[in-house]
Amino acid sequence: MNKVMVMKDINQLLDIYCEGCYVKRQLIKERGKTGAHQFCISECTIGDQLKFLGSEINKIGTSSK
Repeated sequence: MNKVMVMKDINQLLDIYCEGCYVKRQLIKERGKTGAHQFCISECTIGDQLKFLGSEINKIGTSSK
């Protein structure tokens, strides 16, 4: 897997699941932007996938140097 493919996967996840997410919009109203972001990072399954893909990019970046 290369960086371009991982970035495409990340963009696809963001476009399909995160863009217009009702939960995120509601949490922004209730907890503010930071609270909603924290939910996405720590509790959302899509956030887990995004973290995994981010770690894959970091592995690719360090191994190609």
